[in-house]
Amino acid sequence: MSELINKCQKALITVDRYYDASLQQVRSSLLIDGKLSRDNLDLEQHSAHGLSWIAAYRATLKEMVNWAIELENINSFTEIEKLMLEITFSEYCAQIKSGIPMSQLEYVRPQDMGLKNGLFTESGTEEFNDLILNGNSNKSRLTLAGLLKEGFSSKNFGNTGLDETTSIVQEQFRKFVEDDVIPHAHEWHLNDDLIPMSIIDKMAEMGVFGLTIPEEYGGLGMTRFVDCVVTEELARGYIGVGSLGTRGDIAAELLITGGTEEQKNRFLPKIASGEILPCAVLTEPHSGSDMGSFKTRAVANGTHYSITGNKTWVTHGARSDLMTLLARTNPDEKGYKGLSMFLAEKQRGDDNNMFPDDGISGGEIEVLGYRGMKEYEMAFDDFKVKKENLLGEEEGKGFKQMMETFEAARIQTAARALGVAQSAFETGMQYAIDRVTTNGGSLYDKPRNASKIVSMVTEIMAARQLTYYAAKEKDKGHRCDLEAGMAKMLAARVAWACADNSVQIHGGNGFALEYPISRILCDSRILNIFEGTAEIQADIVTRRLVSSNPS
Repeated sequence: MSELINKCQKALITVDRYYDASLQQVRSSLLIDGKLSRDNLDLEQHSAHGLSWIAAYRATLKEMVNWAIELENINSFTEIEKLMLEITFSEYCAQIKSGIPMSQLEYVRPQDMGLKNGLFTESGTEEFNDLILNGNSNKSRLTLAGLLKEGFSSKNFGNTGLDETTSIVQEQFRKFVEDDVIPHAHEWHLNDDLIPMSIIDKMAEMGVFGLTIPEEYGGLGMTRFVDCVVTEELARGYIGVGSLGTRGDIAAELLITGGTEEQKNRFLPKIASGEILPCAVLTEPHSGSDMGSFKTRAVANGTHYSITGNKTWVTHGARSDLMTLLARTNPDEKGYKGLSMFLAEKQRGDDNNMFPDDGISGGEIEVLGYRGMKEYEMAFDDFKVKKENLLGEEEGKGFKQMMETFEAARIQTAARALGVAQSAFETGMQYAIDRVTTNGGSLYDKPRNASKIVSMVTEIMAARQLTYYAAKEKDKGHRCDLEAGMAKMLAARVAWACADNSVQIHGGNGFALEYPISRILCDSRILNIFEGTAEIQADIVTRRLVSSNPS
């Protein structure tokens, strides 16, 4: 094992000690008689959420070491990967010691965790301290910047660790993105156009909508890990294209985990082929992530249920054929237990006639970014859904059924974030290389611009390894709400940071609508909000940590 990997492993000893001490402190403040106190979690939110970020950094550094070991074992741990590992460890260890950014203005520091400032003096290993002092030097950053520039034409930004088969799949989608998506994405965004059906049809031919659907139901039966790689590549071209598969993924996961055999045979093959385009109809005005307060009603009436209520933030709502719709079937249950999930069929609409069905009305919500599928408000007034379209044909299971999809959805969202981050990085780097300054050099020759590029590529690689780890855990059948939450938290933060820094490299042009980076900035902002905000993710991670103490 190389000296660098060995040093990083020893530095992790200090990270583990900090995490263990933080976990003990947070537990003492959140648990009452061994049970998590919701009131205390709200009261101690800063330190509680800080624990989730410490855990995410710890997990990320562990996965970076595992990535390096795997590359070394196949003689692929070259200078570019060594510098990525060293710089990532140096930066993340420094942040662990002095302050991890939970957002642009919020940091978690040892004193916030109830720990004394001398913690790292007492527990810090020599390797931990040396990496902080020497692992992220200006010389190392400029060396990596030079290597990245040399490999730019071939997109050699470090070996991600993919096997040969997955690399072939990635290359197929990369070509599709380069040829059919990137040349048109900015025009779609500026015009607020729906992604053309010709693109959706081609994606269907490539198997995007059936990637993880079992072969017996018409899908490709691939792993969540492969799905991550494909999603990242599609989102690198345009977040809307990367997110098209998410609609089908949510519907398919609901059917696979909660549907009857008849429902699976009826819907899954058509979802896999792209014949059916689903949408998720969940959020209600003034409810946000609190599904327990949903008011939309579903009343049984002969062979049908009658749906009445209001929904909002419905992505791809008009052009979809199938709604996974959450409604309250038991008005006496005010919380989660009264909710049921419906596979509600509808006619496909368009910009001229968004909702042609009787009992549905609504309109578009204009948004900064994340266009291509559009967002809608929808009102249901005695909209009819067949009784056999109740998921699992059993009332009161809707919340549980929905929760079973969140792990996969959040892993996929982390992959989308990686794609957007990669797009921001490549766009900023291309601009920096191409833009000639008055002294004859390029913007890339300016050390602070090159340093921004280095920060982007190292953080993307770190978030990527954490996301891949979460996907692999899901593929093993393990519970991975913890890993999925950490991956989404970190990848979404990285995407926003990359987009923001790429705008800065562009200077004034980055603020002009004609430049694609303006779109990428808008697209990156949603990633910290949908599929559960960063705060919701931190809540989930912390509750899991203090309740079960996973290693």
